[in-house]
Amino acid sequence: MYSIFQGRSFLAEKDFSQAELQYLIDFAQHLKEMKQQHLPHQYLAGKNIALLFEKTSTRTRAAFTVATTDLGAHPEFLGANDIQLGTKESVEDTGKVLGRMFDGIEYRGSSQSVVTQLAESAGVPVWNGLTDAWHPTQMIADFLTIQENFGNLAGLTIAYCGDGRNNVANSLLVTSAILGVNIRIVTPTTLYPDDQIVALGHNYANQSGGTVQITDQVAEGVLGADVIYTDVWVSMGEEAQFEARIKQLLPYQVNQQLIEQTKNEQVIFMHCLPAFHDTQTSYGKEAAATYGIQEMEVTDEVFRSAYARQFDQAENRLHAIKAIMAATAGNLFIPKV
Repeated sequence: MYSIFQGRSFLAEKDFSQAELQYLIDFAQHLKEMKQQHLPHQYLAGKNIALLFEKTSTRTRAAFTVATTDLGAHPEFLGANDIQLGTKESVEDTGKVLGRMFDGIEYRGSSQSVVTQLAESAGVPVWNGLTDAWHPTQMIADFLTIQENFGNLAGLTIAYCGDGRNNVANSLLVTSAILGVNIRIVTPTTLYPDDQIVALGHNYANQSGGTVQITDQVAEGVLGADVIYTDVWVSMGEEAQFEARIKQLLPYQVNQQLIEQTKNEQVIFMHCLPAFHDTQTSYGKEAAATYGIQEMEVTDEVFRSAYARQFDQAENRLHAIKAIMAATAGNLFIPKV
């Protein structure tokens, strides 16, 4: 039985071709339909999956847990205080141990090098649930959401407004370029993405027919966009930079005026969550009390509007992760793509 995915890890989008990423998006859409119809799809029956979480999570943990269960496997959660990863035991040794006990390993943490070392030593598929560099499972969910709305991907335009050098911006830039989607990173010059990421994006875009644009000009960056995407201004571990980020990024806040600047009535809004769109969280209350700001990267008006697709994205994390796990660990027959 031949599968181009079998046994592969999913560490970064750049490791997969346009056809392979498109297959995962389409497979995720198929699995979503199967779940909605209550059709069983236990491609991982009898297997055990390790879920390593050095960083806290809502969507990633819930999606991996439910996806593992739906696929017929057993999920085992291992939090930051549950194992010795990188403290009393090396990443390599941990990978070798877990690889002998589990059929697949998810890792969510800071370091891309850690998830890479796990993949090199475990001997089973390893899936990147998020690192500081990339967020690949999010991308399959995101482009599934876009495909559901527009029916296709190639030729569409995404404008990402916010911190241009975080993991989501990196992943959006590269994944869009691979898929032939036009990507614009709209961000202050001080937060431009790394030159190597931009160069990688241009290389992929030259092959796919997409375009890559980095700009600090909001009106130019969002004009004609099909998708407006944003993310938190302060990533996990950067909380000390709240004040500086607010000053830098307030002009890039996704509000109704910015939506109207797209001049596209079919535009949709996306956010990978969590979002600071009100003061109903401790972070939101602290920001309001300290900096006098009620909303950050997106206004409550846009967040609750008809443009918004962030909860579709959140649900699609489940179906995307399920597709990735089944394709790489499920012994499926998948013709070469």
